[in-house]
Amino acid sequence: MSITPIHVIGGGLAGSEAAWQIASAGVPVVLHEMRPVRGTDAHQTDQLAELVCSNSFRADDWAGNAVGLLHAEMRALSSIIMACGDAHQVPAGGALAVDRDGFAQAVTARLEAHPLVTIARGEVAGLPPAEWDSVIVATGPLTSPALSEAILQLTGEGQLSFFDAIAPIVNFESVDMDVAWRQSRYDKEGPGGDAAAYINCPMDQAQYEAFIDALLAGPKSEFKEWENVPYFDGCLPIEVMAERGRETLRHGPMKPVGLTNAHKPDQKPWAVVQLRQDNALGTLWNMVGFQTKLKHGAQSEIFRTIPGLEKAVFARLGGLHRNTFINSPRLLDRGLRLKAQPRLRFAGQVTGVEGYVESAAVGLLAGRFAAAERLGQPIDPPPPTTALGALIGHITGGHLDGGAGSFQPMNINYGLLPPIAPPKRDAEGRRLGSKEKTRLKKRLMGERALSDLKGWAEGSRALEPA
Repeated sequence: MSITPIHVIGGGLAGSEAAWQIASAGVPVVLHEMRPVRGTDAHQTDQLAELVCSNSFRADDWAGNAVGLLHAEMRALSSIIMACGDAHQVPAGGALAVDRDGFAQAVTARLEAHPLVTIARGEVAGLPPAEWDSVIVATGPLTSPALSEAILQLTGEGQLSFFDAIAPIVNFESVDMDVAWRQSRYDKEGPGGDAAAYINCPMDQAQYEAFIDALLAGPKSEFKEWENVPYFDGCLPIEVMAERGRETLRHGPMKPVGLTNAHKPDQKPWAVVQLRQDNALGTLWNMVGFQTKLKHGAQSEIFRTIPGLEKAVFARLGGLHRNTFINSPRLLDRGLRLKAQPRLRFAGQVTGVEGYVESAAVGLLAGRFAAAERLGQPIDPPPPTTALGALIGHITGGHLDGGAGSFQPMNINYGLLPPIAPPKRDAEGRRLGSKEKTRLKKRLMGERALSDLKGWAEGSRALEPA
């Protein structure tokens, strides 16, 4: 009996990975890539999985880095992106960097050679035809205008973002709560009844003035000409606000009103930086109103001058750039299907993940979900203790809705995984230092993830490549 093909729109990393996973499961797939029929401002070739920015897949250490753990999980699930990346690796220390041309050519050649893969060159303008009953949209940050408009009409006004206005996110355990304190302005209770929903970091006048000076002097990232990124009054970069007047931030996102320093109740802060809980686990906290185009190195240096954040570990740094992504927590189910039209799945950067590997990882899962559904063997997402499961959990429900624009693209990081408590002493009974405990904690999280992923994969053996 013939199997109706699944359609994948977009031949980037996510789309290529999704198509490979579908075909490897024995299901025919049509991979639609509009290049070279219709080009983009960023791509230079018609190769699949072309890397348009860096050639790095970042750290490759599963025991000490969250993206390295994601690498290991994807390798365990026969990822084409990781296989071709490994085959075309170039020296980069502890990172996995690739020869970009050799990598893209290898992905293209493997997909072209697969008997169940058909590559269709041309734009899919608007929503896919109704007869396509299973579709993965993996069109990335440069989704074509026609498809963007169709998605807008289907999902509703305001549910498609064209620009990131990203504020940094801090790991909770790195905040010094002997300096910071929990309180909402005027002790106002939120929808959940919590009158201490924010973490507050106080500044005196001298600290505030030094902070403003650093913002104004810090190096900024420049936009690419084709990005045409606008500023909106609701999401101005903090350095742009500072340029409008030294008191602007103190009367904006850093206003100290309605707050009392729990550690020094008799001292009124001159300014306050607020952090808002960003995920259901309570491990990640968003710096409220701190979207910025400062370069990453400057962000780390300047934001660690904020009292309470001197040792901050950033799960994500800020940014402002062109990007097309949907409000996944509201629009997608746990199988990456669009609630308004379940024949459509979304994958890659358009779902609200950041980075090459993360985009490919969501493509891998979307492909497996779609293939399993076609074979009548639906599967659940991987456990939340895995890097893959944590990514899916974040974009389909783990993020806490903080209002319009609160959902923003995210890299994989340990803060997305359930925490784990490492032993305080080693096998010889010696008390571990803080750095040793951190290293051990990461290793234990990696071991747990790989073990749990193995158990999950064994429950979907029908999807393993022959």
